[in-house]
Amino acid sequence: MGVEQTRRGFLGWANGAMAGLGLAGRKLDAAGTSGEGEDYYEKLGVTKIINAAGTYTALTASIMPPFVQAAVARAAKHPVRLQELQKAAGEYLARQLKCEAAMVTAGAASALTLATAAAVTLGNKASIHNIPTDITGLKNEVIVQKAHRYEYDHAIRNCGVRFVEVVTLADYEAAFTERTVMTNFFNAAEQGEISRENWVGIAHKHGVPCLNDAAADVPPISNLWTYTKMGFDLVAFSGGKGMRGPQNTGLLLGRKDLIAAAAQNNSPNSDTVGRGMKVAKEQIVGMVAAVDWFLSQTDAGMEAEFRRRAERIAAQLKSIPTLEPRVVIPNVAANAVPHLLLRYDTQRVRITPVEVLAELRKGTPSIELNPATGKKAGGVPSDESTIVVGVWMLEPGEELTVARRLKEVLTKAAAA
Repeated sequence: MGVEQTRRGFLGWANGAMAGLGLAGRKLDAAGTSGEGEDYYEKLGVTKIINAAGTYTALTASIMPPFVQAAVARAAKHPVRLQELQKAAGEYLARQLKCEAAMVTAGAASALTLATAAAVTLGNKASIHNIPTDITGLKNEVIVQKAHRYEYDHAIRNCGVRFVEVVTLADYEAAFTERTVMTNFFNAAEQGEISRENWVGIAHKHGVPCLNDAAADVPPISNLWTYTKMGFDLVAFSGGKGMRGPQNTGLLLGRKDLIAAAAQNNSPNSDTVGRGMKVAKEQIVGMVAAVDWFLSQTDAGMEAEFRRRAERIAAQLKSIPTLEPRVVIPNVAANAVPHLLLRYDTQRVRITPVEVLAELRKGTPSIELNPATGKKAGGVPSDESTIVVGVWMLEPGEELTVARRLKEVLTKAAAA
């Protein structure tokens, strides 16, 4: 059989296989791709939105900067050995973030689970196979301030531990027993009597590792090393929020032995609590690239840009009766970036902020305002007469679209 016949035979088989997959006749470029790719949001009938809310998971958090998108696309072209990539990425991130060790996780919730698994593993010298179902009788108590209990507790409880709540410093001192395996601090909590420094100091006095959940707490950029330098043994961050990495990534930073134990409990290792928390090669590279991108920014530069966006929106709304714009930075650890508050008299402009939110959501383009709109909320000084615009996740130029839609809706209501 000649070479040409062999080639024709292969092409015939390939065309048949492509036809079976619905790919026959599709024009591909020389790299074997279809250019920028098909718009699957459009194909699937999914509404694209303008994110004037913030880094909320339900809104798919942030958009990766072009630098990060390019790194992800390039990583997708080559297979690698996953554990080698995780190890190299962790070592690089530890150097960049001034800590002993680091690992990329499947989001901040995954980082909480793996941190707890690490503490249980080291604290008991127990088989990783036992987590979470067979740790009864072992060290399985996690101390937490009562004011720091929250909906993400489940990520910690996934490891079979139980919480011991404390309120005062004396409570905290008395709560340590032979079954204490870890303490947990919620960095963005607005209440709680015990400071970070005291939390760390007392835990270390008892030889117990302490975890800080700082998921949404950048910027400022320095928070990426502030808490490990403060003495927290493990710190969890979300990768897809302020750092603008892939949404399904996170960081676990801290002590070398604990990060190594977390890695033992993580994918791709089988028979572990973290087996389902797989992070793909593209996401690992994307997280590393996002850290590089984020460290190339400055707090002052980001704040100035967010203020400019807010001021552009406010400038377009000067004609709205009674409207008073105000740019504020929430006095909390999370989302501490400029937000635009628009307050007005609903007797003159006959539409409530909650109704404005609904109008912008159902319009074209669909716009999501911050969920603090029209209500009293922690951190943002809003109320029933306040629209809250989160400007930091807007893409360039989108602030003008947000301003135009707000002006249309409010002008119409003022004329009613």
